[in-house]
Amino acid sequence: MSERLKYERFLWFHGQAKRLRYPNSRSLIEEFEISERTAQRDIEFMRCNLQAPLIFDHRRNGYRYTDDTFEIPFHWLDEENLLALALAARLASTIPDSAVKEDLCRLIGRMLRLSRNEGYSCLDRLSDKISVKNIEYARVEETFFRQVVRALFDQYALRITYRSPYSGNTTERTVQPLHLMHYMGSWHLLAWCTTKEALRDFALARLLAVEPVDTPVQVPANLPPIKELTRRHFGIMQGETTTMVTLRFSAHIAPRILEQIWHPDQQTSLSTDGSLLLSFPAADFRELIRSILSYGAEVRVMDPPELRTLVREEIEKMYRNFCSPDIE
Repeated sequence: MSERLKYERFLWFHGQAKRLRYPNSRSLIEEFEISERTAQRDIEFMRCNLQAPLIFDHRRNGYRYTDDTFEIPFHWLDEENLLALALAARLASTIPDSAVKEDLCRLIGRMLRLSRNEGYSCLDRLSDKISVKNIEYARVEETFFRQVVRALFDQYALRITYRSPYSGNTTERTVQPLHLMHYMGSWHLLAWCTTKEALRDFALARLLAVEPVDTPVQVPANLPPIKELTRRHFGIMQGETTTMVTLRFSAHIAPRILEQIWHPDQQTSLSTDGSLLLSFPAADFRELIRSILSYGAEVRVMDPPELRTLVREEIEKMYRNFCSPDIE
């Protein structure tokens, strides 16, 4: 029988004993539809192999713990599970809250100690094995991030002071957090804004103040699913209205582009000279222009003509900036 199924029985029996419900072999049989012999083996395994301080209470006709602090070791954690936990701890470096990262490492460390797997007991050496480097990411105030996460999961409203990236104006709003997204180095909060009476995207890096609000916010019941909202509003290739874009990459850069996924429906075609044609639907030319310019002379816009014009105009602006005399 699967070790995990057996472990589920151990966890259930452990939970019953912790709650002083005095489980016994009969309760194991009824809960998991196993034989009397298997139930007795499970209890003996817990007592002998897991060193569970179980004692049979004849007055209650069931088992209880003599030590309430006992916890079951995580024997079911194998090397693959432990590697996954180690990766999770390292990838948590993208979270702008040191307390959350410390809590995660403490939790994983406790699980590793309970698993009695000495080979993975040293999380402090994790940075020697795996590292994550973030560049050009938006800085977020730790306390703001923590308040937003708590409001999101506890489902209460926030009063925020927010700086607009376009006008530069600062406004105070009451919002109901709905979804938190990490997108290309920036944390975004999708929330219902009572000022605009609409769904709005707030970059956490632009928050100037955050505080909880006692009065609940009524969010319209007819809002589309969050997955649909994120599909429309995030990503240079995604949106309600799209245009097919075709880019030609030089033979020098083509191998690297073939390693990338720009869109699930993208099409690629290698030419005889080694250059690469990449086609995909795009919804936002503004962000796409920046991506195209990052490849310099290694890329050329083939279609649509309006995108080619926008890229050329941006290059001309750059040229004028570089050629104009410095102003003292």
